[in-house]
This record gives sequence, structure tokens and C-alpha cells, in this order.
Amino acid sequence: MSEIFTKGMARNIYYGGGFFFLLLLVGLTFDTLRELPKRDHRENITESVARGKAVWEENNCVGCHSLMGEGAYFAPELANVYDRYGNGNEAAFTQFMQSWMAMQPLPTEGRRKMPQFHLSQQQVEDLSAFLIWTSRINDNDWPPNREG
Repeated sequence: MSEIFTKGMARNIYYGGGFFFLLLLVGLTFDTLRELPKRDHRENITESVARGKAVWEENNCVGCHSLMGEGAYFAPELANVYDRYGNGNEAAFTQFMQSWMAMQPLPTEGRRKMPQFHLSQQQVEDLSAFLIWTSRINDNDWPPNREG
């Protein structure tokens, strides 16, 4: 390469680099459009899941918990709570959630306390359905540890 960097060389690098990154952007766009339908979980949304999401939002659960990495980190991540306590059994998980929500706040010293929301049995079942649904989303193995 010559020791003199000319305007022509700079122009070629500018346009060549711009064209390269434009092609890269177009390629990544098409790859994303090809992959997104494989990750669509809308067909699995039931009325119970929709009501559970409403319970999640009305009680501001995201104010303390995170879900797939989004939300606060005051309380545990809940994207894998079904995997931790349900072990593939939806009825057992729903029963666990009924018990867990009923005994809040726990009288353990030095522990963060979850408030008692006084949810009905149907609301807890709907919230359980929502958490089961979120556990089935491909979240690239998030969270990195089992306990969230």
C-alpha cells in the first residue's frame, strides 16, 4: 500500500464499507423475518393465560419480580418458576401457587416480604396459567441459574 492515502482510496473505503453494512443489515432483516414465526406463541394463549397476565399487571408483579429478564430484581425471576416447582405437572404447580399466595407474607426474619394480595382462587389459577405459558417460551436458557 502506498504511503499516501488519497481521496479516491477514502471514497472507496467509505462506499465499500457502506455497501457491505447495507447488505449485512438486509441479510439480518431477512433472517429475523424467517425466525420470528418459529417463536410465535400466540396460538397457545388461552382465556386463562390472558386473565393471568391481567392479574400480573393489575398487581404490579413486575415491580418486584422479573420475567425473562424484564422487571425489577427485588424478588426472584419467575420465567422458570414452573420448571422449579411444577416439574411438568400443571395441577401440582397450581396447587403450589395456591398455597404460596395464601401464606404470604412469610414470617421469616431478615427476608424480603411479599405482600398478601388477597387473590381469589380463580385469579391464582389464571396467574399460574400465565406463568406456565411464559415458561414454555424459548428464552435462550434464561435465567442462567435454576433459582432465578
